[in-house]
Amino acid sequence: MIELISREFIEQSIFRIDESTKRIEKCFQEVDDAEIWLSPNENSNSIGNLVLHLCGNIRQYIISALGKNEDVRERDREFSAKKGYTKTELLNKLSVTINEAIEIIKKCREKDLAKIYSVQGFSLSGVGIIIHVTEHYSYHTGQMLFGQNN
Repeated sequence: MIELISREFIEQSIFRIDESTKRIEKCFQEVDDAEIWLSPNENSNSIGNLVLHLCGNIRQYIISALGKNEDVRERDREFSAKKGYTKTELLNKLSVTINEAIEIIKKCREKDLAKIYSVQGFSLSGVGIIIHVTEHYSYHTGQMLFGQNN
């Protein structure tokens, strides 16, 4: 029974991640390369910065912690970039990151979901990591869509 619940949790998490990815791809169809780096206001981040931030977050939480790979995140650079990637390059970077993360999530077993990991000074279970990434991804997807519509 627990294995069935674990599989359902994984499938639903991947479904939500894929849902956000499709929304970001649609958003990217509505903007050009220059607009990717424009901030809606001085207190907001550009779509480009949000994509870099999401890639860094997903890489740190899923690929590094859950996937047991080296953590190479440089969080400050995610927000300081003002150019450097076209929208095609950003979408490719996001796609590669998401695909790698989904493969790691798919391979998770009960012990991986229950294990405690250390990420950014926090102690989180595998379930906690997947919930964090899914929620964080959805949150910033909404910011991109809202900013693009204003």
